[in-house]
Amino acid sequence: MPYRRTENVNRRLAARRDAIVAAARVLASESGMAAVQIAPVAARAGIATGTVYRYFPAKTDLVAALLAEIGAREIGALQRAAAGAPGPSSALAAAIMTFAARALRDRRLMFAAIAEPIDAELDAVRTAFRRTLAAEFAARIAATVAVRHLPEQDIALAAATLTGLLVEGLIGPLAPDPSGRERDMVQSLTLVALRALGVADARARGLVVQTAMPDATLSP
Repeated sequence: MPYRRTENVNRRLAARRDAIVAAARVLASESGMAAVQIAPVAARAGIATGTVYRYFPAKTDLVAALLAEIGAREIGALQRAAAGAPGPSSALAAAIMTFAARALRDRRLMFAAIAEPIDAELDAVRTAFRRTLAAEFAARIAATVAVRHLPEQDIALAAATLTGLLVEGLIGPLAPDPSGRERDMVQSLTLVALRALGVADARARGLVVQTAMPDATLSP
């Protein structure tokens, strides 16, 4: 009779895999994606190197899992922020502000996930994250256009442009140092993005607030 893993065993295996990816995330946040190597990850996770190899036979497998995990966290945060907004326009603004605030909380990790040079074979995973991010923005833009709070426009092009604007403004080589003024940067960047999409009076309409910031923690 073939061996079947019990639920407890499956939970332990999943928990250990999650711990390995979490250790990789900490290293990427501290020192970039180049620091995500099997031995340092094992040390950070408090397990044997061979154990990491049982879950991730190669470094690229581990980095791919980390990129997928980061992408899932960020997309989930955008979706929760938009879902809690009272309407399409505020959902779009909340998604933009949430992405910006979270990126500024851990610029090193976001740069590692989106822009840091990595092995060419991992480009597809990274591109998938950016494509999904653009698709989330496209959905919010389309919903706002549908209620005529934005002018008619090429949704796919607008979403791709918005994604590029946020990435370059937050973590690109030309991005200003946000130290001590993260709130202002998030609000300013959100205003720029909304104006580019066709919202001329975002602050007057209460889409960008002065006194509150979205939940920008990098936890799920």
